[in-house]
Amino acid sequence: MPLPKAELHLHIEGTLEPELAFELAARNGVRLPYADTGALRTAYRFEDLQSFLDLYYDLMAVLRTERDFADLANAYLARAAAQGVRHAEIFFDPQAHLARGVGMGTVVEGLWRALEHSERAHGVSTQLIMCFLRDESAESAMATLDAAEPYLDRITGVGLDSAEAGHPPVKFREVYEAAAALGLRRVAHAGEEGPPEYITEALDVLGVERVDHGLRCMEDPALVERLVRERIPLTLCPLSNVRLRAVDVLTEHPLPAMLDAGLLCTVNSDDPAYFGGYAGDNFDAVRAALGLDEERLRELARNSFVASFLEHDEERRARYLAEVAAYEF
Repeated sequence: MPLPKAELHLHIEGTLEPELAFELAARNGVRLPYADTGALRTAYRFEDLQSFLDLYYDLMAVLRTERDFADLANAYLARAAAQGVRHAEIFFDPQAHLARGVGMGTVVEGLWRALEHSERAHGVSTQLIMCFLRDESAESAMATLDAAEPYLDRITGVGLDSAEAGHPPVKFREVYEAAAALGLRRVAHAGEEGPPEYITEALDVLGVERVDHGLRCMEDPALVERLVRERIPLTLCPLSNVRLRAVDVLTEHPLPAMLDAGLLCTVNSDDPAYFGGYAGDNFDAVRAALGLDEERLRELARNSFVASFLEHDEERRARYLAEVAAYEF
């Protein structure tokens, strides 16, 4: 049995495996520019964030119906459960679907078909976080939040993703203020491509409670001190960092130094179909590459539940933490 863990940085569109992409393409009459699943899997080898994003958005064309989104989520949940995930806070990118004529209701209702049965079917509790695309306009983000209002009983929080460079958090101040007023939790990608200043801005301007990635905080000792003092969680994605060249090789990943500094780090898979592994694969990879001992792995698993948005169900959080404490390697 794998180490119990929560996954807090996972883009559901990034779990689209080539086999499912071809299945959905056939179902929906979409022609993919790849001969077969092998050719598509080869295309999953990219050079940087933008080349990944280009493929990521192109492949979304196969997602058309509620059934498609339900199948996508169920496939992820089955894989995640097999790797020890007990709780998943799942990102989705509605703007990328709205732009191609797929309505908010289709996306949310489709994902919910899988999520509402996830505990029974997979043993995984779930929450849904709606992300804004930072390379789109702030007006588009606000329109997306408006479109989501009928579905807020199923959406826990908002996030900010896509190309970071040149799109500072301050651009989205108003939509985050509106989200806070609606009672939504707030997270944002910061400090992956962007500088440490973006992390500070996400905290001070957007009021985020958790920083997605946050890798480059290590360039600013005062920021590290603040993150430690305020217990701001960081949702790191080691295999993603290597594939997108944020880190050259996994043996050079700063995770051990970040833990030594007292940062509340978690390990997640980001876009696992594209980046070479799901949550458990990331744990296995950092254990092997960075020589993390069992107690460090237990710390990472414990952190994942501490950082989860489970304030509404502290009994559940305590139960998950007890599973981590009792785990025998």
